[in-house]
Amino acid sequence: MSQTLVILDRDGVINHDSDDYIKSVEEWLPIPGSIEAIARLSQAGYKVVVATNQSGLARGYFDEITLANIHSYMNSLVEHAGGNIDAVFYCPHGPDANCLCRKPLPGLLNQIEAEFNTNLENNFFVGDTEKDIDVALTKHCRPILVRTGKGTSTEKQLSAQKKALVIIVDDLASAVDFILK
Repeated sequence: MSQTLVILDRDGVINHDSDDYIKSVEEWLPIPGSIEAIARLSQAGYKVVVATNQSGLARGYFDEITLANIHSYMNSLVEHAGGNIDAVFYCPHGPDANCLCRKPLPGLLNQIEAEFNTNLENNFFVGDTEKDIDVALTKHCRPILVRTGKGTSTEKQLSAQKKALVIIVDDLASAVDFILK
């Protein structure tokens, strides 16, 4: 039996994004309603998994301990709201590393399938970039584009063909409304 997972990108979906990277717990600011939205998914029985590119590690902007502290803080906020993030998967590589885990390549999603012993087909993937949409489509997930983060500019750049395959909503709270209805 496959578990029902919802995969979330982090920056621009759960928290405010920054072109200067999120380099500390203090810079990690949740988008209003996102923490409660994750809690609602958990309470409805979904496994919530984060899949995020974190090239700031390769660039030396922060280290693994700082990233772990950021994710611990994110998890504590969700737990305080009555929810749970079941796992966080991240790509630590830069764009030129030719790794298989940097979205839009499917390595992170392959790791999620292995960890949860499931097939991600038809599970929701919520993101704010075309890379998120592309990796979701590669693994036959159901992509949801949020207009937070880079989502508004992504929406404008999407081809009509790709737009037809994507659910577009304002933010993570709206995405969760859609998933739960």
